[in-house]
Amino acid sequence: MSLNLSKSEAAFEAAKELMPGGVNSPVRSYRSMGSTPPFIARAKGSRIYDIDGNEYIDYVGSWGPMVVGHAHPEVVQAIQEAATRGTSYGAPTLIESELAELVMKIYPSVERIRMVNSGTEATMSALRLARGYTGREKIVKFIGCYHGHSDSLLVKAGSGLATFGVPDSPGVTAGVAKDTITVPYNDVEAITKVMEEQGDAIAAVIIEPVAGNMGCIPPKQGYLQKLRELTQQHGALLIFDEVMCGFRASLGGAASAYGIRADITCLGKIIGGGLPVAAYGGKAEIMDCVSPAGPVYQAGTLSGNPLAMTAGITTLSILMREEEGQPDKSRQLTLKTKDVVMGWTAAAKEAGVKIQAHQAGSMFGIFFAEHEVCDYETAAAADQEAFKIWFHAMLEQGIYLAPSQFETIFMSLAHSDEDIEKTIAAAGAAFRKVRESRR
Repeated sequence: MSLNLSKSEAAFEAAKELMPGGVNSPVRSYRSMGSTPPFIARAKGSRIYDIDGNEYIDYVGSWGPMVVGHAHPEVVQAIQEAATRGTSYGAPTLIESELAELVMKIYPSVERIRMVNSGTEATMSALRLARGYTGREKIVKFIGCYHGHSDSLLVKAGSGLATFGVPDSPGVTAGVAKDTITVPYNDVEAITKVMEEQGDAIAAVIIEPVAGNMGCIPPKQGYLQKLRELTQQHGALLIFDEVMCGFRASLGGAASAYGIRADITCLGKIIGGGLPVAAYGGKAEIMDCVSPAGPVYQAGTLSGNPLAMTAGITTLSILMREEEGQPDKSRQLTLKTKDVVMGWTAAAKEAGVKIQAHQAGSMFGIFFAEHEVCDYETAAAADQEAFKIWFHAMLEQGIYLAPSQFETIFMSLAHSDEDIEKTIAAAGAAFRKVRESRR
Protein backbone atom coordinates (compact mmCIF):
# COMPACT_ATOMS: atom_id res chain seq x y z
CA MET A 1 0.00 0.00 0.00
CA SER A 2 1.32 3.41 -0.94
CA LEU A 3 -0.03 6.61 0.55
CA ASN A 4 -0.83 9.37 -1.95
CA LEU A 5 0.61 12.61 -0.57
CA SER A 6 1.14 14.48 -3.84
CA LYS A 7 -0.70 17.63 -2.71
CA SER A 8 1.07 17.57 0.65
CA GLU A 9 4.44 17.18 -1.10
CA ALA A 10 3.76 20.26 -3.24
CA ALA A 11 2.51 22.22 -0.23
CA PHE A 12 5.62 21.26 1.75
CA GLU A 13 7.97 22.43 -0.99
CA ALA A 14 6.12 25.75 -1.15
CA ALA A 15 6.17 26.10 2.64
CA LYS A 16 9.96 25.69 2.71
CA GLU A 17 10.21 28.98 0.85
CA LEU A 18 8.12 30.68 3.53
CA MET A 19 9.12 29.13 6.86
CA PRO A 20 12.35 27.58 8.20
CA GLY A 21 12.19 23.94 7.15
CA GLY A 22 8.64 24.52 5.96
CA VAL A 23 7.14 24.30 9.45
CA ASN A 24 6.44 26.33 12.58
CA SER A 25 7.68 23.63 14.96
CA PRO A 26 10.56 21.28 14.06
CA VAL A 27 9.11 17.82 14.72
CA ARG A 28 6.26 18.49 12.26
CA SER A 29 8.73 18.33 9.39
CA TYR A 30 9.04 14.49 9.46
CA ARG A 31 12.74 15.06 8.88
CA SER A 32 13.78 12.19 11.14
CA MET A 33 11.36 9.91 9.28
CA GLY A 34 12.79 10.91 5.90
CA SER A 35 9.36 11.63 4.43
CA THR A 36 6.81 14.34 3.74
CA PRO A 37 4.35 15.34 6.45
CA PRO A 38 0.68 15.15 5.55
CA PHE A 39 -0.81 18.66 5.45
CA ILE A 40 -3.94 18.53 7.56
CA ALA A 41 -7.17 20.07 6.29
CA ARG A 42 -9.59 19.28 9.12
CA ALA A 43 -10.23 17.07 12.14
CA LYS A 44 -13.23 15.60 13.92
CA GLY A 45 -13.43 13.26 16.89
CA SER A 46 -10.61 10.72 16.68
CA ARG A 47 -9.89 11.44 13.01
CA ILE A 48 -7.84 13.90 11.02
CA TYR A 49 -7.96 14.40 7.24
CA ASP A 50 -5.22 15.69 4.97
CA ILE A 51 -5.40 17.81 1.82
CA ASP A 52 -4.88 14.67 -0.30
CA GLY A 53 -8.11 13.17 1.04
CA ASN A 54 -6.46 10.63 3.36
CA GLU A 55 -8.18 9.82 6.67
CA TYR A 56 -6.26 8.87 9.80
CA ILE A 57 -7.00 7.73 13.34
CA ASP A 58 -5.09 10.36 15.28
CA TYR A 59 -2.95 9.56 18.33
CA VAL A 60 -1.04 12.84 18.30
CA GLY A 61 -4.01 14.97 19.31
CA SER A 62 -2.20 18.24 18.59
CA TRP A 63 0.53 16.91 20.90
CA GLY A 64 -1.81 16.29 23.80
CA PRO A 65 -4.55 18.90 24.24
CA MET A 66 -7.31 17.16 22.27
CA VAL A 67 -8.23 14.88 25.15
CA VAL A 68 -11.98 15.04 24.43
CA GLY A 69 -11.42 14.67 20.68
CA HIS A 70 -11.15 17.10 17.81
CA ALA A 71 -13.88 19.67 17.27
CA HIS A 72 -15.92 18.45 20.23
CA PRO A 73 -19.39 20.01 19.74
CA GLU A 74 -19.49 21.55 23.23
CA VAL A 75 -16.03 23.06 22.89
CA VAL A 76 -16.73 24.41 19.40
CA GLN A 77 -20.05 25.94 20.47
CA ALA A 78 -18.50 27.54 23.54
CA ILE A 79 -15.69 29.10 21.48
CA GLN A 80 -18.14 30.35 18.86
CA GLU A 81 -20.32 32.00 21.48
CA ALA A 82 -17.29 33.55 23.19
CA ALA A 83 -16.03 34.95 19.90
CA THR A 84 -19.24 36.90 19.42
CA ARG A 85 -18.38 38.80 22.62
CA GLY A 86 -14.88 39.71 21.41
CA THR A 87 -11.63 37.81 20.99
CA SER A 88 -9.39 39.70 23.40
CA TYR A 89 -9.82 42.46 25.96
CA GLY A 90 -6.46 42.82 27.70
CA ALA A 91 -8.48 43.23 30.89
CA PRO A 92 -9.67 41.06 33.80
CA THR A 93 -12.60 38.69 33.17
CA LEU A 94 -14.74 36.35 35.25
CA ILE A 95 -13.79 33.38 33.06
CA GLU A 96 -10.13 33.71 34.06
CA SER A 97 -11.19 33.13 37.65
CA GLU A 98 -13.49 30.29 36.60
CA LEU A 99 -10.67 28.40 34.89
CA ALA A 100 -8.35 29.11 37.83
CA GLU A 101 -10.89 27.64 40.25
CA LEU A 102 -11.30 24.52 38.11
CA VAL A 103 -7.54 23.93 38.01
CA MET A 104 -7.21 24.48 41.77
CA LYS A 105 -10.00 21.99 42.41
CA ILE A 106 -8.05 19.34 40.54
CA TYR A 107 -4.57 20.41 41.77
CA PRO A 108 -4.71 21.16 45.53
CA SER A 109 -1.04 22.24 45.51
CA VAL A 110 -1.99 25.20 43.29
CA GLU A 111 -3.11 27.98 45.64
CA ARG A 112 -2.45 30.81 43.18
CA ILE A 113 -2.15 30.57 39.40
CA ARG A 114 -0.96 32.80 36.56
CA MET A 115 -2.21 32.17 33.01
CA VAL A 116 0.22 32.46 30.10
CA ASN A 117 0.14 31.47 26.43
CA SER A 118 2.58 28.57 26.07
CA GLY A 119 4.40 25.90 28.01
CA THR A 120 7.66 27.72 27.32
CA GLU A 121 6.29 30.85 29.01
CA ALA A 122 5.08 28.80 31.97
CA THR A 123 8.39 27.06 32.68
CA MET A 124 10.50 30.15 31.98
CA SER A 125 8.35 32.18 34.36
CA ALA A 126 8.36 29.45 36.99
CA LEU A 127 12.16 29.39 37.03
CA ARG A 128 12.39 33.18 37.26
CA LEU A 129 9.98 32.99 40.18
CA ALA A 130 12.02 30.25 41.86
CA ARG A 131 15.18 32.32 41.55
CA GLY A 132 13.44 35.43 42.83
CA TYR A 133 11.86 33.61 45.76
CA THR A 134 15.00 31.73 46.88
CA GLY A 135 17.63 34.33 45.96
CA ARG A 136 19.61 31.55 44.27
CA GLU A 137 20.71 31.21 40.65
CA LYS A 138 21.31 27.55 39.75
CA ILE A 139 18.68 25.13 38.51
CA VAL A 140 18.68 21.39 37.96
CA LYS A 141 17.02 19.74 34.97
CA PHE A 142 17.08 16.18 33.68
CA ILE A 143 18.73 15.00 30.49
CA GLY A 144 16.08 14.43 27.82
CA CYS A 145 13.36 16.39 29.58
CA TYR A 146 12.06 19.26 27.47
CA HIS A 147 10.64 22.36 29.13
CA GLY A 148 10.23 24.68 26.18
CA HIS A 149 12.76 26.74 24.28
CA SER A 150 13.88 29.37 26.78
CA ASP A 151 17.68 29.57 26.93
CA SER A 152 18.35 28.07 30.34
CA LEU A 153 16.24 25.02 29.52
CA LEU A 154 17.77 24.20 26.12
CA VAL A 155 20.58 22.27 27.77
CA LYS A 156 20.42 18.50 27.30
CA ALA A 157 16.78 18.85 26.22
CA GLY A 158 14.49 16.29 24.64
CA SER A 159 11.59 16.60 22.16
CA GLY A 160 12.67 17.82 18.72
CA LEU A 161 16.20 18.29 20.01
CA ALA A 162 16.40 14.61 20.85
CA THR A 163 14.95 13.72 17.46
CA PHE A 164 17.64 15.67 15.62
CA GLY A 165 20.42 14.69 18.00
CA VAL A 166 21.18 18.25 19.17
CA PRO A 167 21.71 18.19 22.95
CA ASP A 168 22.48 21.93 23.23
CA SER A 169 21.10 24.65 20.98
CA PRO A 170 23.36 27.22 19.32
CA GLY A 171 22.46 30.66 20.60
CA VAL A 172 22.39 29.57 24.23
CA THR A 173 25.19 31.51 25.90
CA ALA A 174 27.80 29.95 28.15
CA GLY A 175 26.72 32.35 30.89
CA VAL A 176 23.18 30.99 30.86
CA ALA A 177 24.23 27.36 30.50
CA LYS A 178 26.59 27.49 33.48
CA ASP A 179 23.67 27.92 35.86
CA THR A 180 21.87 24.85 34.51
CA ILE A 181 22.94 21.54 36.03
CA THR A 182 21.86 18.41 34.18
CA VAL A 183 21.50 14.91 35.56
CA PRO A 184 20.08 11.67 34.13
CA TYR A 185 16.37 11.06 34.63
CA ASN A 186 15.44 8.27 37.05
CA ASP A 187 18.96 8.20 38.58
CA VAL A 188 18.66 8.64 42.35
CA GLU A 189 22.40 8.54 42.94
CA ALA A 190 23.11 11.34 40.43
CA ILE A 191 20.58 13.82 41.83
CA THR A 192 21.55 12.99 45.40
CA LYS A 193 25.20 13.74 44.63
CA VAL A 194 24.34 17.07 42.96
CA MET A 195 22.17 18.18 45.84
CA GLU A 196 24.76 17.19 48.43
CA GLU A 197 27.47 19.15 46.60
CA GLN A 198 25.53 22.20 45.36
CA GLY A 199 22.11 22.07 47.02
CA ASP A 200 22.52 25.34 48.88
CA ALA A 201 23.03 27.20 45.58
CA ILE A 202 20.13 25.58 43.73
CA ALA A 203 16.92 27.57 43.33
CA ALA A 204 14.85 24.78 41.81
CA VAL A 205 14.75 21.28 40.43
CA ILE A 206 12.49 21.13 37.38
CA ILE A 207 11.26 17.84 35.97
CA GLU A 208 8.68 16.29 33.72
CA PRO A 209 7.39 13.89 36.40
CA VAL A 210 6.37 11.59 33.57
CA ALA A 211 8.89 12.19 30.81
CA GLY A 212 7.16 12.80 27.51
CA ASN A 213 9.89 14.23 25.32
CA MET A 214 12.25 11.27 25.10
CA GLY A 215 9.29 9.04 24.45
CA CYS A 216 6.93 8.18 27.27
CA ILE A 217 9.05 7.20 30.29
CA PRO A 218 7.41 7.00 33.72
CA PRO A 219 9.39 7.65 36.92
CA LYS A 220 10.77 4.67 38.82
CA GLN A 221 9.07 3.81 42.08
CA GLY A 222 10.08 6.26 44.80
CA TYR A 223 12.03 8.56 42.45
CA LEU A 224 9.73 11.57 42.67
CA GLN A 225 9.46 11.14 46.43
CA LYS A 226 13.25 11.27 46.63
CA LEU A 227 13.27 14.53 44.66
CA ARG A 228 10.71 15.96 47.07
CA GLU A 229 12.82 14.98 50.06
CA LEU A 230 16.07 16.33 48.59
CA THR A 231 14.60 19.69 47.58
CA GLN A 232 13.00 20.20 50.98
CA GLN A 233 16.23 19.22 52.71
CA HIS A 234 18.24 21.83 50.77
CA GLY A 235 15.67 24.62 50.55
CA ALA A 236 15.23 24.33 46.77
CA LEU A 237 11.86 24.44 45.05
CA LEU A 238 10.48 21.41 43.23
CA ILE A 239 8.85 22.34 39.92
CA PHE A 240 6.66 19.80 38.16
CA ASP A 241 6.40 20.50 34.44
CA GLU A 242 3.01 18.91 33.83
CA VAL A 243 2.38 20.69 30.56
CA MET A 244 2.20 17.26 28.95
CA CYS A 245 1.25 14.84 31.74
CA GLY A 246 -1.19 17.20 33.46
CA PHE A 247 -4.72 15.70 33.45
CA ARG A 248 -3.28 12.67 31.62
CA ALA A 249 -1.17 10.67 34.07
CA SER A 250 -4.44 10.92 36.03
CA LEU A 251 -7.09 13.64 36.25
CA GLY A 252 -4.81 15.36 38.77
CA GLY A 253 -1.75 14.59 36.66
CA ALA A 254 1.45 13.09 38.01
CA ALA A 255 1.02 14.96 41.29
CA SER A 256 -2.07 12.91 42.05
CA ALA A 257 -0.88 9.69 40.42
CA TYR A 258 2.32 9.59 42.47
CA GLY A 259 1.17 11.48 45.55
CA ILE A 260 3.71 14.32 45.38
CA ARG A 261 3.03 17.96 46.17
CA ALA A 262 5.29 20.20 44.09
CA ASP A 263 6.06 23.80 45.05
CA ILE A 264 5.27 25.07 41.55
CA THR A 265 3.36 23.26 38.81
CA CYS A 266 3.41 24.18 35.13
CA LEU A 267 0.35 23.24 33.09
CA GLY A 268 -0.70 23.63 29.48
CA LYS A 269 -2.19 21.86 26.49
CA ILE A 270 -5.43 20.53 27.99
CA ILE A 271 -6.26 23.70 29.93
CA GLY A 272 -6.46 25.45 26.55
CA GLY A 273 -8.73 22.87 24.96
CA GLY A 274 -6.84 23.23 21.69
CA LEU A 275 -6.10 26.96 21.95
CA PRO A 276 -2.80 28.47 23.17
CA VAL A 277 -2.94 28.44 26.97
CA ALA A 278 -0.55 27.45 29.75
CA ALA A 279 -0.15 28.36 33.39
CA TYR A 280 2.11 28.13 36.39
CA GLY A 281 0.90 27.98 39.95
CA GLY A 282 1.76 26.83 43.41
CA LYS A 283 1.92 27.84 47.04
CA ALA A 284 0.40 31.26 47.75
CA GLU A 285 3.56 32.39 49.55
CA ILE A 286 5.62 31.70 46.43
CA MET A 287 3.14 32.92 43.82
CA ASP A 288 2.57 36.17 45.68
CA CYS A 289 6.10 37.11 44.66
CA VAL A 290 4.81 37.56 41.09
CA SER A 291 4.00 41.10 39.92
CA PRO A 292 1.87 43.00 40.76
CA ALA A 293 1.62 41.26 44.14
CA GLY A 294 5.40 40.99 44.34
CA PRO A 295 8.65 41.99 42.63
CA VAL A 296 9.11 39.12 40.13
CA TYR A 297 7.95 40.52 36.79
CA GLN A 298 5.96 38.61 34.20
CA ALA A 299 3.23 39.83 31.85
CA GLY A 300 1.36 38.89 28.69
CA THR A 301 -1.02 40.89 26.51
CA LEU A 302 -3.01 37.86 25.39
CA SER A 303 -2.73 35.91 28.65
CA GLY A 304 -6.17 34.82 29.83
CA ASN A 305 -7.86 35.75 26.55
CA PRO A 306 -11.55 34.85 26.53
CA LEU A 307 -11.50 32.29 23.71
CA ALA A 308 -8.72 30.26 25.29
CA MET A 309 -10.23 30.44 28.78
CA THR A 310 -13.57 29.29 27.42
CA ALA A 311 -12.05 26.34 25.56
CA GLY A 312 -10.16 25.29 28.69
CA ILE A 313 -13.18 25.57 30.98
CA THR A 314 -15.31 23.50 28.62
CA THR A 315 -12.67 20.81 28.14
CA LEU A 316 -11.99 20.43 31.86
CA SER A 317 -15.72 20.38 32.60
CA ILE A 318 -16.16 17.48 30.18
CA LEU A 319 -13.23 15.63 31.78
CA MET A 320 -14.70 16.10 35.25
CA ARG A 321 -18.24 15.10 34.24
CA GLU A 322 -19.50 11.89 35.84
CA GLU A 323 -21.90 9.50 34.15
CA GLU A 324 -23.96 6.96 36.05
CA GLY A 325 -22.63 3.43 35.68
CA GLN A 326 -19.47 4.58 33.89
CA PRO A 327 -15.89 4.96 35.15
CA ASP A 328 -14.74 8.57 35.47
CA LYS A 329 -13.36 10.06 32.28
CA SER A 330 -9.73 9.73 33.39
CA ARG A 331 -10.27 6.03 34.08
CA GLN A 332 -11.94 5.60 30.69
CA LEU A 333 -8.90 7.15 28.99
CA THR A 334 -6.52 4.93 30.95
CA LEU A 335 -8.44 1.76 30.06
CA LYS A 336 -8.58 2.65 26.36
CA THR A 337 -4.84 3.31 26.40
CA LYS A 338 -4.16 0.04 28.21
CA ASP A 339 -6.08 -1.84 25.51
CA VAL A 340 -3.85 -0.37 22.80
CA VAL A 341 -0.62 -0.95 24.73
CA MET A 342 -1.52 -4.57 25.53
CA GLY A 343 -2.63 -5.13 21.95
CA TRP A 344 0.61 -3.75 20.54
CA THR A 345 2.64 -5.81 22.99
CA ALA A 346 0.87 -9.00 21.96
CA ALA A 347 1.16 -8.15 18.25
CA ALA A 348 4.90 -7.48 18.57
CA LYS A 349 5.42 -10.77 20.39
CA GLU A 350 3.51 -12.64 17.71
CA ALA A 351 5.64 -10.99 15.02
CA GLY A 352 8.84 -11.83 16.89
CA VAL A 353 9.78 -8.18 17.41
CA LYS A 354 11.13 -6.96 20.74
CA ILE A 355 9.57 -3.76 22.08
CA GLN A 356 9.28 -1.88 25.33
CA ALA A 357 5.78 -0.43 25.76
CA HIS A 358 5.14 2.35 28.28
CA GLN A 359 1.94 3.92 29.59
CA ALA A 360 1.08 6.64 32.08
CA GLY A 361 -2.66 7.17 32.12
CA SER A 362 -3.56 8.29 28.59
CA MET A 363 0.05 8.88 27.51
CA PHE A 364 1.85 6.00 25.82
CA GLY A 365 4.49 4.87 23.36
CA ILE A 366 6.89 2.10 22.39
CA PHE A 367 10.61 1.62 21.91
CA PHE A 368 12.17 -1.01 19.67
CA ALA A 369 14.51 -2.36 22.32
CA GLU A 370 15.19 -5.46 24.39
CA HIS A 371 16.78 -3.46 27.21
CA GLU A 372 14.93 -1.47 29.86
CA VAL A 373 14.21 2.10 28.72
CA CYS A 374 14.28 4.41 31.73
CA ASP A 375 16.16 7.57 30.67
CA TYR A 376 17.46 9.43 27.64
CA GLU A 377 20.53 7.25 27.16
CA THR A 378 18.53 4.02 27.06
CA ALA A 379 15.86 5.65 24.87
CA ALA A 380 18.51 6.78 22.39
CA ALA A 381 19.89 3.23 22.26
CA ALA A 382 16.58 1.89 20.94
CA ASP A 383 16.36 0.91 17.26
CA GLN A 384 15.26 4.10 15.50
CA GLU A 385 15.42 2.53 12.05
CA ALA A 386 12.90 -0.10 13.13
CA PHE A 387 10.67 2.66 14.48
CA LYS A 388 10.86 4.48 11.15
CA ILE A 389 9.72 1.37 9.25
CA TRP A 390 6.91 0.78 11.75
CA PHE A 391 5.83 4.42 11.67
CA HIS A 392 5.49 4.51 7.89
CA ALA A 393 3.64 1.18 7.85
CA MET A 394 1.19 2.56 10.41
CA LEU A 395 0.71 5.82 8.49
CA GLU A 396 -0.01 3.92 5.28
CA GLN A 397 -2.75 2.06 7.14
CA GLY A 398 -4.31 5.26 8.37
CA ILE A 399 -2.82 5.44 11.87
CA TYR A 400 -1.38 8.87 12.64
CA LEU A 401 1.43 8.74 15.22
CA ALA A 402 4.16 11.09 16.38
CA PRO A 403 6.97 11.02 13.78
CA SER A 404 9.67 10.24 16.33
CA GLN A 405 10.44 7.54 18.85
CA PHE A 406 11.27 10.42 21.21
CA GLU A 407 7.69 11.71 21.34
CA THR A 408 4.70 10.55 23.36
CA ILE A 409 1.34 9.73 21.82
CA PHE A 410 -2.09 10.25 23.35
CA MET A 411 -5.53 8.73 23.74
CA SER A 412 -8.76 10.73 23.58
CA LEU A 413 -12.30 10.12 24.76
CA ALA A 414 -13.32 10.14 21.09
CA HIS A 415 -11.40 6.97 20.25
CA SER A 416 -13.87 4.12 19.82
CA ASP A 417 -13.46 0.39 20.35
CA GLU A 418 -13.43 0.05 16.57
CA ASP A 419 -10.59 2.60 16.34
CA ILE A 420 -8.60 0.65 18.89
CA GLU A 421 -9.19 -2.69 17.14
CA LYS A 422 -8.08 -1.20 13.82
CA THR A 423 -5.01 0.34 15.48
CA ILE A 424 -3.95 -3.00 16.98
CA ALA A 425 -4.48 -4.84 13.70
CA ALA A 426 -2.43 -2.21 11.85
CA ALA A 427 0.34 -2.53 14.40
CA GLY A 428 0.52 -6.28 13.80
CA ALA A 429 1.05 -5.74 10.07
CA ALA A 430 3.59 -3.01 10.79
CA PHE A 431 5.54 -5.22 13.20
CA ARG A 432 5.68 -7.91 10.52
CA LYS A 433 7.22 -5.34 8.16
CA VAL A 434 9.87 -4.62 10.77
CA ARG A 435 10.59 -8.34 11.10
CA GLU A 436 10.85 -8.76 7.32
CA SER A 437 13.27 -5.82 7.09
CA ARG A 438 15.69 -7.69 9.34
CA ARG A 439 15.96 -10.77 7.16
